[in-house]
Parts: sequence; C-alpha cells; structure tokens
Amino acid sequence: MLGQRRRSTSRRNNSIIKPKRLSVGDTVGVIAPSSGVSQSDFDDALQNLSELGFKTRAGKYSRGSNGFLSGTDRERLYDLHWAFRNPKLDAVWCVRGGYGASRLLPYVNYNLIRKNPKIFVGYSDITALHIAIFQEARLVTFHGPVGASNFTEYTKKHLLNTLVNPVSNYEINLPLPPEGADPALYKAKVIKSGRCRGRLVGGNLSLLSAMAGTPFGLKNVRGKILFIEDVSEPPYRVDRMLTQLRQSVNMRSLAGIGVGVFTRGEPDPDKPSQSLLEVLKERLGDLGIPVIYGLSFGHIRDQFTLPVGIRAELDTSRSTMTLLEKAVV
Repeated sequence: MLGQRRRSTSRRNNSIIKPKRLSVGDTVGVIAPSSGVSQSDFDDALQNLSELGFKTRAGKYSRGSNGFLSGTDRERLYDLHWAFRNPKLDAVWCVRGGYGASRLLPYVNYNLIRKNPKIFVGYSDITALHIAIFQEARLVTFHGPVGASNFTEYTKKHLLNTLVNPVSNYEINLPLPPEGADPALYKAKVIKSGRCRGRLVGGNLSLLSAMAGTPFGLKNVRGKILFIEDVSEPPYRVDRMLTQLRQSVNMRSLAGIGVGVFTRGEPDPDKPSQSLLEVLKERLGDLGIPVIYGLSFGHIRDQFTLPVGIRAELDTSRSTMTLLEKAVV
C-alpha cells in the first residue's frame, strides 16, 4: 500500500509556476517512473545528458525491474519525490516511457512539487505525469525527449532553446526532409486551416484517453491548444481514443489542435479500414478550430519540445508552432 491519497493544490493556488532554466554544468536527476530500462538504454541516457553539458544522478530505483514496470509503485514514487525534493538537483529527466506512470497519480505529493519547482522532461507514458503535475501543482513541464531518445541536432536545438537559452516568440518549424527524399512526404497536412493562440496541453493520445473520466483527466480545455501523438495505434483505435476525448471534454472549446507524427500505425492490409488522415479529418475536422497533422513531435527522431502550460501560437498556413513566452525563468 502507498498510503494516503494526495489532495490537489490547484484549488488553493491557481497561479502557474515556471521552473528555473538549466545551465551547462547543472545536475539532472534521472528517473524511470514507467517501464524498466535496459542497461544499454540507461547508459545511452546518461551519455546523452552528459553531451548536452549536464551532470547526472540516477534515482535509487531507476535501474530496477518489476515485470513490465521499473519498480514497485512505492519505489517509482520514491524516486519522483526524491528528484523534486533534492536541492542538489536542477531538473528531473525520465529515462523512457512505456507503462505505469498513471498508477502513481493519486499518491504524488503535488504540494512538494509546487514548493520545489524544477524542469521535468519526458514524453509518451510520461504524459500522465505532465497532465497531473500541471493541473494539480500548476508547474510548467516539458513534453520532450526522454533520456534514451535519439538526440538529433534538430532535437537538441529546440530542447536547448527551450530549457537553456529561451526567447519569447520562439518559432518552431518542421525539419528539412532527408537528402533525396520527396519533400511532399514530409509536409504537414492541414485538416482545418487557421491560426490560433492558447496555452499548450496534451501529449500521448493513448494516455489522454485512458485518463479521461478520472480525477486526473484533462480539465478546462477552453481556449487551449491541444497537442497529441501516438505510436503503434491503427486508425480504428485512434478513432476510438478521439471519440473518448470528444465525449469526455468539450473539444469544440479548444483554440486549436496540433497533431504530431503517428508512427507504426498502418492498418491491416487484409482488413477494411480508413486511413489515419481520414480518421483525423472525420473526428477533428468538424470542430470548427484550426487542426494540422504532421508536426515534428512524437515517437520520431526529430522532435521539438513542447512546454505544457505555456502560451503558444499554431499557424496551419506555415506549419509552425510559436512559443509566445519563455517557459523557464
């Protein structure tokens, strides 16, 4: 047993907190709040963060294993709280996603996180913690590469320009297509044209739909820009998850939707199916808000970092996402 469930802090103080920016030489706490991590992936994560100029300290249970999890709920929660509580750590970085972060949400000490605001980075299953921490502790977090990601030059550029050298009105463009590739294959697809502004919220679609209807699901999305991505989900399952969101939150009240790259989700060629783009057009195209598919985030090599809770502008005509304010102080 993990003990008493934690009460939300957001009812008492609704002001949004930005964490302190990172500097070269700062120390990053490395944790695995979801699935277990192979030794090679863990070594890659430490090497990646070191090459970015950061020192690292691994959580006590970050190399653990408990079936499909990196440790028991108590162990993974311990590392999360340790990383935020420890005054010698300047940021908290997740090694990988997988599964299991949502099991921790009722027991996270959101008061502790709010009182010790730090940069928190990860994606995929880490979406559960992004949404809960932002809504409950009102701390801006960062949907960006996990430690074991492939840190391409594009990924590093946008990561460091968000966490280390931030500027206001920071425009993020799509990466250039590989040499010799057909540029048309790497263009974003506009589902509903337009330009909008709002606070960013979102992450992995599977997690967002699984959290819908729980105390930690998306709340008060009015005027926000939703961003979503996923991996290994065929079109019919994407349709099901979008339907779940439509029936649990008022998606028509969103300012707009930026869809990342949905990888490895091709339908079974031996079964009748809609394409992913057809599903997105049918489930998102009638909302009356700007929607674009193919922005550079998700389970891909070149990914930009999205700060949850920061004001941004989505422009479908230019396939850009602009961070209107600095996400760190």
